[in-house]
Amino acid sequence: MTHDQFTPADPTERFAVPGSGDTPVPWPGRTDEMDVVPDHGERTYRGTERLVDRKVLLTGGDSGIGRAVAIAFAREGADVLLTHLPEEAEDAAETARWVGEAGREAVTVPADLREERQCEEVVARAVEAFGRIDVLVSNAAYQMSQDEGLTSITTEQFDRVMRTNVYALFWLARAAVPHMPPGSSIITTSSVQAFSPSPHLLDYATSKAAIVNFTKGLGHNLVERGIRANSVAPGPVWTPLIPATMGADKLDSFGAQAPMGRAAQPAELAPFFVFLASQESSYMTSEVLGVTGGSPIT
Repeated sequence: MTHDQFTPADPTERFAVPGSGDTPVPWPGRTDEMDVVPDHGERTYRGTERLVDRKVLLTGGDSGIGRAVAIAFAREGADVLLTHLPEEAEDAAETARWVGEAGREAVTVPADLREERQCEEVVARAVEAFGRIDVLVSNAAYQMSQDEGLTSITTEQFDRVMRTNVYALFWLARAAVPHMPPGSSIITTSSVQAFSPSPHLLDYATSKAAIVNFTKGLGHNLVERGIRANSVAPGPVWTPLIPATMGADKLDSFGAQAPMGRAAQPAELAPFFVFLASQESSYMTSEVLGVTGGSPIT
């Protein structure tokens, strides 16, 4: 929840078009390398104790949507273990600092989630730190834009996308569920790309469609355990991944395809993760929440 939640504002003008004037950065992209730094809700998100003492495992929590979610969860009262790539340690430390400032515990774990063993070790670290897992947010993702589409996607890239975006989700959920009590929640990050794939993101869009299908089935599979599974499907969001995976020509118009005419800021996504993690969504499972700036997800 942000302080201006009840202040009417034109959603098409709430944030400027972020990509204009920005330049590409080396993959995987760090927040301090960006010309236009994203808004993660650092100065705006105000919690209302909706996740008090919840124990969270969040992948890809170093920057972008993951950082916004970590900040929001902490301000709602949750402790957070967040994963990051080894080269993203500085961003992860900054996210942990915000969690700590909210008075909650933060644990940072470098991990390559393409490896099954590392996914299992991440879950073990969370259980060691917190004793249980109340919320699993599978958010880490990999993409790399390919202008020529299918013919320029190597098997190596396709394998990396699938292992990061799909295999890791499966491995993490399988390892975490035995440590998740009734009332727990699994939240995945899918995408509008699952429903309206862009040709230059063919492999990424395919992985996001798999996430949607897996989440829907997972929700039904875990009903008897009292565990819910839902997904947030963002449209274009301004994160370090964007200038790290797209050329300058695409950055200038990033987000313009959305009916609102702009990309979202990570802070605009975090409240939906809070909703799905909290008891406010207790009668919801196997659902996908589209936060797309007006683009359909049907």
